[in-house]
Amino acid sequence: MSDKTNKKFWDKFAKLYAFFMKKDKGFYDKICGYINPYLSKDMNVLELACGSGQLSFNLSKYTKSWIATDFSEQMILEARKHGGYENLVFEIADATSLNFVDGEFDCVVIAHALHIMPNPDKAMIEIYRVLKPNGILFAPTFLWKEGKQSKFKKRLMYIVGFKMYKEWDKKQFEDFTHEYGFSVAEMKLVNGGLAPVGVLIAYKK
Repeated sequence: MSDKTNKKFWDKFAKLYAFFMKKDKGFYDKICGYINPYLSKDMNVLELACGSGQLSFNLSKYTKSWIATDFSEQMILEARKHGGYENLVFEIADATSLNFVDGEFDCVVIAHALHIMPNPDKAMIEIYRVLKPNGILFAPTFLWKEGKQSKFKKRLMYIVGFKMYKEWDKKQFEDFTHEYGFSVAEMKLVNGGLAPVGVLIAYKK
């Protein structure tokens, strides 16, 4: 699947995405519970692959500013329908080619996205670039090699167009972030239904 095809899939799926995510409110609350203690009112945060705003609305109120982005225009339109806060804005942006300046943000959030990107390495390079020295990366990610997963579910997801480009376990995902200049502070596992999610919290070296 090319980048262009991948984008078309998420544009098409956008209207249904928020509905499905509402069913996982408890799951998202757990993830926010791990991230929230690291946030403060003096922080400027960039969120990549924000979808319809599941983390954006929950966490932005604890920060100075929160720019939530997604490469899918339809996802951003769906997110904007839910309103927002004074410090929260939604913008279209490609995580692998950002227009922000070097060292602009205190934190970057990218949830459930690196494993479904054709080029996650490009996203990691950009994340490192836009973070301030010692900035924080929050990267909750499905770990398809952590524990036993249903091959039937994975096959069904591929059929409908949802493709996983990377399948990591906990150690492999930590090693992946190390390669791009991050030091892992902690990694919490949360049951994500489809697969365990590793809530990775790391600092820019």
